Amino acid sequence: MHRTKIDIDTDTREKMIEMLNARLADSIDLKTQSKQAHWNVKGMNFIALHELFDQVAGEVEGYSDMIAERVTTLGGTAEGTARVVASKSSLNEYPLEITEGADHVDALSGALAAFAKNSRTNVDEADEAGDAITADLMTEVARGTDKLLWFVEAHQQ
Repeated sequence: MHRTKIDIDTDTREKMIEMLNARLADSIDLKTQSKQAHWNVKGMNFIALHELFDQVAGEVEGYSDMIAERVTTLGGTAEGTARVVASKSSLNEYPLEITEGADHVDALSGALAAFAKNSRTNVDEADEAGDAITADLMTEVARGTDKLLWFVEAHQQ
């Protein structure tokens, strides 16, 4: 870890950095899955889904940046290369063969739901560790991801 004068003990920072890097990998994977859907969607609702999937990618990219910056604030190294993400993401592999809008909605909503669930778990972990700032960050990420999930799932209902 890098030296810092932040007033959080080393053990807590190490735990938070590990947790945040796990979500960083997931968020970068989620962004690329959103772009995969954006680039390859076809069908009657093409333009609505094309634009929605791009919106999802953009908002998730913002979460990646916030998570990575918290890692470095705590004295860690943000691990966000494609190779690290590929080896550490907990999200299911995105199906590359799909094209229909409904299939992309199903696949992307599954990834969003998994990411939101992990983020909510991290809220509790950060709170239990006494890191209210990281808990707040993960609350923001979970809240925003839940909203994106709602937007995507609305196409199935």
